[in-house]
Amino acid sequence: MPFTVALTGGIASGKSVVDRCFRAQGVHVYDADHAARVVVETGSDGLAAIVAAFGEDVLNAQGQLDRPAMRQRVFTDPTARRTLEAIVHPRVRQWMLEHAQADEGPYTVLAIPLLTENIGHYRWVNRILVVDVPEATQIHRLMARDGIDEALAARILASQATRAARLALADDVIDNDGPEAALGAQVTALHRRYLELAAARH
Repeated sequence: MPFTVALTGGIASGKSVVDRCFRAQGVHVYDADHAARVVVETGSDGLAAIVAAFGEDVLNAQGQLDRPAMRQRVFTDPTARRTLEAIVHPRVRQWMLEHAQADEGPYTVLAIPLLTENIGHYRWVNRILVVDVPEATQIHRLMARDGIDEALAARILASQATRAARLALADDVIDNDGPEAALGAQVTALHRRYLELAAARH
């Protein structure tokens, strides 16, 4: 298994930009959000389990998971949300593990938005990288990105792990409070560091 870095950060912290910077360095990045879509594709056992739990009306006309309808359902029903998570999350973790194990690069990056909330399942990673911004910056970016008001942005933030909890797990931190251009240099420095750490294991 290659040296594995878990990349995380709060909502609107800039994880996807950091993800792209690593990809530009030729590093393979595996994304938990992508995995969550793959494991419930048409014909998957994940989708079959969702239909068994919630009924056929969670499917659209094409036989795919009707995401907006499912989101609406779990948003208003905590029990339904837990049921859905119990189906999807273990399959996402398995997908991430299998792809990390099969990767042949010098090191690999796993992009996991909710890593802090699920850290017990990812103890096997070698390094944790947190993209960090002040909460005020997150709220400002979230309002601009999603066209929502400050109260809703604050509620969304409150539903996630705290900034302090994420930073407590971090081996490395990228400060993304400045211009996007400043990220490249930070990622390049970390890329060199990770290549060294990966090489040192052999």
